[in-house]
Amino acid sequence: MPEPTFEPRTTAAASNSTPNALAHGAVPTIVVVGHGMVGQRFLEALADRGLTPAAGGARVVVLCEEPRPAYDRVRLTSYFDGRSPEDLSLVEPDFMDRHGIELYVGDPAESVDRTARTVTARSGAVFAYDTLVLATGSYPFVPPVPGKDARGCFVYRTIEDLLAIEEYAKDAVTGAVVGGGLLGLEAAGALKGLGLSTHVVEFAPRLMPVQVDEGGGAALLRTIEDMGLAVHTGVGTQEVLAGADGAVTGMALSDGSSLDVDLVVFSAGVRPRDQLARECGLAVGERGGIVVDEECRTSDPAVFAIGECALAADGRVYGLVAPGYEMALAAAEVIAGGRSAFTGADLSTKLKLLGVDVASFGDAHGSAEGSLDVVYSDARAGVYKKLVMGPDGILLGGVLVGDAEQYGTLRPMTGTVLPVAPEQLVLPAGAGGPVALGPSALPDEAVICSCHNVTKGAVCEHTTLPEVKKCTKAGTGCGSCLKVIGQLMPPPEDAGLCGCFPYSRSELYEIVRTLEVTSFAALLDSHGREEARGGNGCEVCKPTVGSVIASLAPTVGASGYVLDGEQAALQDTNDHFLANLQRNGSYSIVPRIPGGEITPEKLIVIGEVARDFGLYTKITGGQRIDLFGARVDQLPLIWTRLVDAGFESGHAYGKSLRTVKSCVGQTWCRYGVQDSVRMAIDLELRYRGLRSPHKLKSAVSGCARECAEARGKDFGIIATAQGWNLYVGGNGGATPRHADLLAQDLSDAELVRLIDRFLMFYIRTADRLERTSAWLERIDGGLGHVRDVVVHDSLGLCEELERLMADHVAGYRDEWAETIGDPERLRRFVTFVNAPDAPDPSVRFVPERDQIKPDLELLAGPVLAVRTLEGTAS
Repeated sequence: MPEPTFEPRTTAAASNSTPNALAHGAVPTIVVVGHGMVGQRFLEALADRGLTPAAGGARVVVLCEEPRPAYDRVRLTSYFDGRSPEDLSLVEPDFMDRHGIELYVGDPAESVDRTARTVTARSGAVFAYDTLVLATGSYPFVPPVPGKDARGCFVYRTIEDLLAIEEYAKDAVTGAVVGGGLLGLEAAGALKGLGLSTHVVEFAPRLMPVQVDEGGGAALLRTIEDMGLAVHTGVGTQEVLAGADGAVTGMALSDGSSLDVDLVVFSAGVRPRDQLARECGLAVGERGGIVVDEECRTSDPAVFAIGECALAADGRVYGLVAPGYEMALAAAEVIAGGRSAFTGADLSTKLKLLGVDVASFGDAHGSAEGSLDVVYSDARAGVYKKLVMGPDGILLGGVLVGDAEQYGTLRPMTGTVLPVAPEQLVLPAGAGGPVALGPSALPDEAVICSCHNVTKGAVCEHTTLPEVKKCTKAGTGCGSCLKVIGQLMPPPEDAGLCGCFPYSRSELYEIVRTLEVTSFAALLDSHGREEARGGNGCEVCKPTVGSVIASLAPTVGASGYVLDGEQAALQDTNDHFLANLQRNGSYSIVPRIPGGEITPEKLIVIGEVARDFGLYTKITGGQRIDLFGARVDQLPLIWTRLVDAGFESGHAYGKSLRTVKSCVGQTWCRYGVQDSVRMAIDLELRYRGLRSPHKLKSAVSGCARECAEARGKDFGIIATAQGWNLYVGGNGGATPRHADLLAQDLSDAELVRLIDRFLMFYIRTADRLERTSAWLERIDGGLGHVRDVVVHDSLGLCEELERLMADHVAGYRDEWAETIGDPERLRRFVTFVNAPDAPDPSVRFVPERDQIKPDLELLAGPVLAVRTLEGTAS
């Protein structure tokens, strides 16, 4: 029997003490070497089992080589889609402090003394251990070819690697990736996104040789080549060529050909990082990997190895995160005194490479004796589907390229007899399929989330996706199971917008659009709940429907002026006077300054207006000038002067487009590659006044330096040498989110067309007060679905979305210009209806820094003296 892991060195090795018993004596120490995804999962498992210092368990020390805590390496490439390193972090901000774990970043283990049971870190610090856990992961394999160390050669493994590639690519034109596997194709997509012409060199006869078969590789090849990448299969890299300055100039290939490139990324696989184990005498495999048993113990019972550094009991080194997580859980359970074993893992994979869905599961290559293939292939559409069936009708595995919709259901069914004929699951509609089995066909023991080994039964114990994620971790790994989890969740009892309508905002939008409803009353009477019909609605549905009607006004024939007739009563507070209400009852004026570009003459007008009306002035982060402190009766007077000078409403008060920021672009900046100011002005003038579920912000950067902060906007544009990259779903504020890359290297016309479609699809389907960032994360299929709809027209909606935007553009009228030209509309701009000329006495100001600010003492009211009753405590 192995010696207990928690036995202190001063205690007899034969003791069977448990962690709880040890808590009364010496405190054992667990040292974890490595803090990647698997290392962090191990720490979480320790915390779940009460083995951290905060729970009275062991001292836990973590030595991390990288300069940052664990991050999501599976989504590493999303850094180039706008995710920051902080976005990729897997560690909750207070996790280490909450559990009392000691984390040393940038200080890896240098040596292990198994006799003394100590680990020495690079800093020279020495840590004694009772239990040592090696989670050192793997390192990138770089083929031993001449020139591999030339300047401009990189690997693709860490955030620091990506930062280095991004910096070097600024001066590069053409790049090559050595390796056409999972990570190699992601690296190729990253280089293309950075504006480089890109080659992929793969020694095997097809791309992704481990995951897909010949047919799947051919479908993937056609699709990727159609995207503009040059693919070279069946050839190897003979030499990396370099110039006199030591920088990469090209590559020589094994077939005698050569490539002119100035940046090379090696992504030719990984090898287990077992050097530390070798040096301290632990057993390692002939081809690498730290030998472990089913409990993940090494040849030293006090040392465990988990993740990619370990050679598992089944003789395999697993390069996927899901098996690493299972090993982490097994090791933690054994260390806690329980029983657990890791005997092997599912190697199923689903991912989106360069926008192409690729999935494989089970016996994808049909290696089982007597297996049969059911195949559907459409070369024109880039779709390939293969199911591997046993002679007894059992599903053994499969490959899906171009359409992996059924993966979430098929993978858990591996090893079972399908309830329908397999060909019905691969054929397209109209040709005998497809049949949507749905997760209801799965048994409770079917594994829904392979990353965290969560079954359908465990998922169904919960009622919401956030609850599932928190309690089971399902859906927090690669994300491929999210759709199935969503389908397993019970529908909400009532998805209606409010007590007045049984429909959601998106359903009400469709009703208004289809039936051309032009008034709230008509919609409430025809589609409201029975008890609400004939009423006045509520504070939820009135502004929501008002916004829907306003956004569809040119299409359905409603008035585009939000304060006409019934529409006026539907608006939020700010819309009532076309201005933002401030804390002391005054209002702000925000004229539109498209793209942040303004003439000196217009600047002078703003200054004169601010001076003449005594307004507080401030330049905003949206490249506009805000004027604060106007009384409601002054608004028409101020706007008359601004409109006469050529200004129009900036819609700072409405749920609509606010600003499109810009840098100065190639016109002035020596780094700029496109005219970002012109594009920002064009976009702001196109989408001004567009009413939406929530406010919209945008920005255009003239180069990859991103001075306009486009990735923090609802839709952001970044210039490339070939055109424009479009990012969507960004957000600042309380819950910041970097925007995701929707499409790249777009022409001006392509960019505008995609933004048209994206905005109208968002307006059509978002919930009330839902920003694009939240909408993108909530909507079924997320970014992939949105891309399919607005880029590939999967739902056949694009023509209609473009027409709706064209209606908006053609029907736009400046609200303030229309207001000051109509005496009847001006009648509402008074503080007191019965005394229209009387100013509001509560709107008062005091001086501050040569400007004004609200009189805060007036707002607070008088200070009242408080007297206590005699004989009572004060």
